[in-house]
Amino acid sequence: MIIVIIGAQWGDEGKGKVVDLLADRFDIVSRYQGGHNAGHSVYVGDRAFVLRLLPSGIIHEDKTCVLGNGMVIDPKAFFEEIDQIAEQGVEVSPERLKVSSRAHLIMPYHRALDHTSEERLGNEKIGTTLRGIGPAYEDKAGRRGIRVADAMSPEILKLRIERNLEEANRIIVLYGTQPLRADEILAEMTPLVERLRPFVCETSHFLAEARKAKKKILLEGAQATLLDVDHGTYPYVTSSNPTAGGASVGAGIPPHHITGVLGIVRTYATRVGEGPFPTEMLDTEEPIAHLIRERGNEYGSVTKRPRRCGWFDAVATRYAAELNGFDSIALTKLDVLDELDEIKVCVGYTINGERVDTFPAVSHDLRQIEPIYETLPGWKSDTLGITEFDRLPVNAQRYVRFLSEHVGVEIGLISTGPERDQTIILKDSVMEGWFTN
Repeated sequence: MIIVIIGAQWGDEGKGKVVDLLADRFDIVSRYQGGHNAGHSVYVGDRAFVLRLLPSGIIHEDKTCVLGNGMVIDPKAFFEEIDQIAEQGVEVSPERLKVSSRAHLIMPYHRALDHTSEERLGNEKIGTTLRGIGPAYEDKAGRRGIRVADAMSPEILKLRIERNLEEANRIIVLYGTQPLRADEILAEMTPLVERLRPFVCETSHFLAEARKAKKKILLEGAQATLLDVDHGTYPYVTSSNPTAGGASVGAGIPPHHITGVLGIVRTYATRVGEGPFPTEMLDTEEPIAHLIRERGNEYGSVTKRPRRCGWFDAVATRYAAELNGFDSIALTKLDVLDELDEIKVCVGYTINGERVDTFPAVSHDLRQIEPIYETLPGWKSDTLGITEFDRLPVNAQRYVRFLSEHVGVEIGLISTGPERDQTIILKDSVMEGWFTN
């Protein structure tokens, strides 16, 4: 069994908790794209883990985790994260964590280029996390990137750094920043690369052997569908493919071996940074946005930036379901809405007065959208920690069914709090089958 977990909105849907919850039923958990711009939060008792590069399954000491070939890895951030969770009692060894030899490395000049790129865009900036993710993927696409396998050779590493830095420094100096030195970068990277060496393996082969041995594999995406470089709100997107198709490429697993796709959605929507957001709560609804932001702790786990908050967008989520082929949906943060009198759901769009029932490709059109809302009554009672669907308030049950109907996919899991056990698995759902198989 190989299941892919996909964010269906703009990220921050609660993938960390769901992966952590499911990981106990799987043997291997693999990330397949992105870098340390992800921020998956996992709560275990009184311990809180914020995982940026490492798969959420790393908290389970008997699981093997993989960083796939589709990722870009900052070695410094990699070991900072390993050392941080070691202080929290989770040891990470090369036996438990495998790093693809085909993944690309984020270099210090990538971080510098990220800053200059945002400055260059001015008012049209993307709102990146400035960690060098985009420039690393640019080098990958431009066939000048440094892969993990390349870095294992000191001669190749030195040559590639010197060659790439010539071009990078032209841009860096142009924007008034001091040029970087190749010898200093090499001195910084060499010990990190040597420390990385024991973790490196041919992960696609490792996963192929695991499949042959009938091991269960969980593929964990970072960011989300509406940030996909091909299918998201371009150009306000990430630089990789968080969608289900990206899982096959980014982990090195044949598409026909993937047996299921789980979409993660919130009961409301959030977005960090720039870009169109059709259902964003604007000035007149700021008190509601503030309430949701505080109750849901809607601040970036990596950037600490306050998240923009909005109503559930059934059109965008249905688009994500079509792209990814969701078999089931995990609905998170139901309890955040407990205090609302009324809850809006976007069921359609109008642009210049014309009805649109699909997700537009052009950011300009997305900014012109007028959402068509249906308003549902709130339940005004506490759902925190409820573990059975029938025990939810009637209006909460109706809300869940309404979302499922308008997205066109079953809701198989409902999160009613941040802890592992604050979860409802719906009976006779695809999700229940994944938990019992």
